[in-house]
Amino acid sequence: MTATTPSAGTTRRVLVVSHFAREDAIESALSTMQMLDAAGIIPVIERDTPEVLGAEGRPRLPKSAELLDVDCSINQCEIVIVLGGDGTILLAVELARAADVPVLGVNLGHVGFLAESEKDALSTVVERVIDREYDVEERLTVEFVAETETGERFTGWALNEVSVEKGNRERMLDAVIEVDGEPLSSFGCDGVLFATPTGSTAYSFSSGGPVVWPQVEALLLVPVSAHALFARPLVTAPDSTLAVEVYTRDGSDGVIWCDGRRSHTVPSGTRITVTRSSQPVRLARLHQVPFTTRLVKKFQLPIVGWRGPR
Repeated sequence: MTATTPSAGTTRRVLVVSHFAREDAIESALSTMQMLDAAGIIPVIERDTPEVLGAEGRPRLPKSAELLDVDCSINQCEIVIVLGGDGTILLAVELARAADVPVLGVNLGHVGFLAESEKDALSTVVERVIDREYDVEERLTVEFVAETETGERFTGWALNEVSVEKGNRERMLDAVIEVDGEPLSSFGCDGVLFATPTGSTAYSFSSGGPVVWPQVEALLLVPVSAHALFARPLVTAPDSTLAVEVYTRDGSDGVIWCDGRRSHTVPSGTRITVTRSSQPVRLARLHQVPFTTRLVKKFQLPIVGWRGPR
């Protein structure tokens, strides 16, 4: 999906999200906003952005800068430029998803698997945004419904994974997993992950789950430190309904985490059902790089000795 060209006279706004606790992120954010302002595009920042952006000794915020949810809404922004690691990108995704606004990440962290470019290409990234020279791809997300034994219900969603974990680190979680309405297995464990292809290189990967190419539509169920003969990671159809019923032997609570950012405490006996969400996340792409190449680069995989096709 290619970005559309704005019509003449349309006010253009770009939300800039950054990790403002870091000096390099502050400098990158200010540089980005100045470039946007010079191109006649209104830079937008979150309303709770620290005033450190305008501190003495630093370039001032452009006069055209607006505050999100004060001067404008996310629906009025054409794209979100994110400066930081995967955690900061996930924050931006939370802001942009409901409005279908694409997110473009510039990595200032370590691995930065969700990022599209590195810091040294920031000027080029902003120029491409100004010229609307980027493609947009949709990434599958998941949502859950949790129901306690008393009938209390709550919901949530995630781009990478929904994880169900033990609340008491000294105790195990007893889990019964289910696929498409049929019970599959039960075991003691540290937790159970319900991941997307995008999340297959995140928590799921570190828990022994498979790497799934983002073009593949599927759901992943990954037990974490399970004590059982059959506790292998599962790859199911994208329209599958996955579920887990969790119990704690000491009556303590469990915890549901969404992308490691949003949590819900759940009592023993809670049933969590996970399905594909109808609302995807849109990621902006500048480079049509094969996913294999991205894997090699981000994980620094050894490819010495490869000769290629003859």
